Amino acid sequence: MSASTEVPPLIPPMRWLLYVAAFLVFLAGLVLFVFPLRTDEFFAWTVNPPMTAVFLGAAYWSSAGLEVTGARSASWDSARLAVWPVFVFTTLTFGVTLLHLDRFHLSQSTAPTAQIATWAWLAIYALVPVAMLVISWMQIRSRRPASKSVTAGRPVLPPALRLLLAVIAGVLLLYGVALLAVPVLAAAWWPWPLSELTARAVGAWLVGLGWAAAQGQLSRDLRTVRPVALTSVVFVILQTFALLRYGDALTWPSAPAIGFVTVLLAVGVAGGWALQLSRSPVARAGIT
Repeated sequence: MSASTEVPPLIPPMRWLLYVAAFLVFLAGLVLFVFPLRTDEFFAWTVNPPMTAVFLGAAYWSSAGLEVTGARSASWDSARLAVWPVFVFTTLTFGVTLLHLDRFHLSQSTAPTAQIATWAWLAIYALVPVAMLVISWMQIRSRRPASKSVTAGRPVLPPALRLLLAVIAGVLLLYGVALLAVPVLAAAWWPWPLSELTARAVGAWLVGLGWAAAQGQLSRDLRTVRPVALTSVVFVILQTFALLRYGDALTWPSAPAIGFVTVLLAVGVAGGWALQLSRSPVARAGIT
């Protein structure tokens, strides 16, 4: 038998942190997705080939949706599905940055805009994980009156959707960790060429996305999956545009290329399914 539990509301500092993070990743996505051939001028490091730039740009833009949706959430129970994947991603990316600092635009010979982008990148990735930890601690210790109550019990997503999300999470997490740990070896299974830096940058994204999928399949309230579901759908749509622009960079019809498209389709199906459930009358009524 399930029990009713109080859900703490989202505190203002966490809401504003998510909005600021959304704005920052939107800017990064703008450079990478719209100007993939000019990363030597406007980004923290030169990203090649362009397919890598638009892939990363699509990931940044979709995560902006995750953070905005999380910031607009009424409760911490929903917003935390946005907070922890972002914390994991930013922490890993800061580590990747320090490991490959020689590849970043810190030299006086690079464009001034690229140098500004690099110093902004370093400040953001050093500060955001710390800010998220501190504000999450404030959120958890918040004694403000709860806004609503939800039914605590078993996860509410259909078993088939939970299984699909679990498989997606496993694939993304395992391959993401492999790209981070052994980038040269793991990149051989990626459908287009990656350097050690870009392999690890992609790996950080895969781990963050995999973490979000793992959290989503454990949700006990249909409404709390909305940020992850929306992000998944936007991610697939943007990656489809990326493939239409630079899909010739993939080695068709190789196993990595087929695997890449298969995972995208799975993410799209899972995200669309969860989004539809989160918008159903049952979810809006808060019945689980």
